[in-house]
Amino acid sequence: MVQPDILPTPENDMPATTRCFTTHGFELESGAKLPEMKLAYATYGRLAPDGGNAMLLTHGFTSSHHASGRWGAHDENPGWWENLVGSGKTIDTDRFFCVSSNMLGSSYGSTAPASVNPATGKPYGPDFPEITLGDIVRAQKLLLDDLGVRHLHAVAGPSFGGYQAFQWAVTFPTFMDRVVAVVTAPKGRGGPLAVDSLTTRFAMDPNWNGGQHYERGGIQQTMTALRIETLKTYGAWESLAGAFPDPAAREARIEAMATAWAREFDPNSMIVLRRAAIRLDAERDFAKIKARLLYVLSRTDKLFPPSLAPDVMAKLTAAGVDARYVDLDSDFGHLAPNPDWQKWAPALREFLA
Repeated sequence: MVQPDILPTPENDMPATTRCFTTHGFELESGAKLPEMKLAYATYGRLAPDGGNAMLLTHGFTSSHHASGRWGAHDENPGWWENLVGSGKTIDTDRFFCVSSNMLGSSYGSTAPASVNPATGKPYGPDFPEITLGDIVRAQKLLLDDLGVRHLHAVAGPSFGGYQAFQWAVTFPTFMDRVVAVVTAPKGRGGPLAVDSLTTRFAMDPNWNGGQHYERGGIQQTMTALRIETLKTYGAWESLAGAFPDPAAREARIEAMATAWAREFDPNSMIVLRRAAIRLDAERDFAKIKARLLYVLSRTDKLFPPSLAPDVMAKLTAAGVDARYVDLDSDFGHLAPNPDWQKWAPALREFLA
């Protein structure tokens, strides 16, 4: 069931709507059940009468469904694919009906650890049930069904959004014609140590309280410091150089971005989503894929380096998948697909044609 006007409507020159889909009794792969499951989402463009022009846009680990456009008069942050999604752009919203879905477990309006547990009347916190990439895409499928989308022209997303795209390809292989997986991999990386190190770092904050940090005001300082490190690892220092050539101004901008994010994002969501990520393994099901696939990696990405491509492409080819690889020659690391959009947009436009 779609509930309108749950979140602010974007106010910019590209029409979009933000709403919240709600369902009840959502069963997870673990066997646990969420009494209520919400997904926040935004839409761009209009669904064609035959429903054949829909695309699903999937977002990164700690971002949101804000794929494009300025959301309100005071919004300083463009969407994560601002340069690619919009009227007349590569993902042309005059042609495509784009659904940008916040994912289950995230911190931007969807059911997540910060949501109230109906059994206790308090936030789930560390008691939020474990979820998988399969759970995330099945929740999105329910959303699309509710919107009247019966088939997808493509599923496209960067980073964790690419994880979702690969999972879509193997979970609902006949539901989409194309998959665009960008700065990502078909298999989770890091292992259990990635979750342990995150939890250990949070536990060092005096407000952590075993994960029930909500009543203590959160762990803002720890989250801000973590975000600054992450942004720099992602390539924010390089990608902001044009707008902020002065190092001190650039540092201040990164700190401001990190501080704003830390006010919004729940550390328990990071743990839940990281656990889901490390269990992802779409490679074992490559033979199920029916869609054409575009795989894009950035030359300077420290998270998903181009060295991953030969093995992934060989396995896709062996499984009979119609796949193409694009090497994005960029200095902007993990963040490259949006600021250096011109370097891969022609390949994307051709792929979507």
